[in-house]
Amino acid sequence: MKIKEKEFEELIQELKSVAMQLGAEVRFEKGDFKGGYCILKDNKVIVVNKLASLQRKVIILSMALKELGVDEIYLTPRLRDVIDEMAETA
Repeated sequence: MKIKEKEFEELIQELKSVAMQLGAEVRFEKGDFKGGYCILKDNKVIVVNKLASLQRKVIILSMALKELGVDEIYLTPRLRDVIDEMAETA
């Protein structure tokens, strides 16, 4: 699946919206870390490195959403494909 840079930005917004549906907060932070899903004081949080490439941000969000469980909610076929493919590339 070939994705253009502008599409990565749109995907990040769509993935953030799915995370919110699942009750997770998405935070973009600077630091020396890869990012991912965690639980912080009983809150679901997905932390994404602000300095990562757009593709890496999509991969991190996709992996975190797979971990949270997206099987039970409706996603467009394209978004489901992106999440499946990106989560596998990590």
